[in-house]
Amino acid sequence: MEIRRLYLVVEETREEGGRALDKPLKRVAAAAVVRNPFAGQYVEDLTPLVDFGEQLGKLLGERAVAALDGDAPESFGKAAIVGMDGEREHAAALLHPKLGAPLRAAVSGGKAIIPSAKKMGGPGTSIDIPLHFKDAMFVRSHFDAMELRIPDAPRADEIVVAVAVTNGGRPHARVGGLQKEEVKGEDGLR
Repeated sequence: MEIRRLYLVVEETREEGGRALDKPLKRVAAAAVVRNPFAGQYVEDLTPLVDFGEQLGKLLGERAVAALDGDAPESFGKAAIVGMDGEREHAAALLHPKLGAPLRAAVSGGKAIIPSAKKMGGPGTSIDIPLHFKDAMFVRSHFDAMELRIPDAPRADEIVVAVAVTNGGRPHARVGGLQKEEVKGEDGLR
């Protein structure tokens, strides 16, 4: 499968709500613009996309974590935008069966389910990559999203595949719930 372009977006928040953060929050999205070999046709067997998802999980996961510059990843998520000649099922084939394992390896853990989003659209379509704490999805301070938009993608025969990681939760989180220090990390929930 072909990758036309790779993107890396690093957002660093130093202040929010008029208050400085003790440590800057880094949110990173790594994305690949890939050619969709099944654009414009119905194909029953999506195995090539499933297998390529594994390669993308490794590539994008490692790139995103490296952009945290040594900070430990705390949250993760994944998303895809399918060009108009494809199907949302093409995104599902890339994101779900095999992309997760190498992403979990890149973040050194990840017992929680990896939140995901998928949609169809043309060049410049934005998507919010959902995020939550990698080892326990009930850590409310880490419920978040990172927006991604690539001006010239996806073309009708392309798919944008993205992963996002962070080095912390929302700035000044204060809505209660399970704290990351309380996580048992046994079942991906708590």
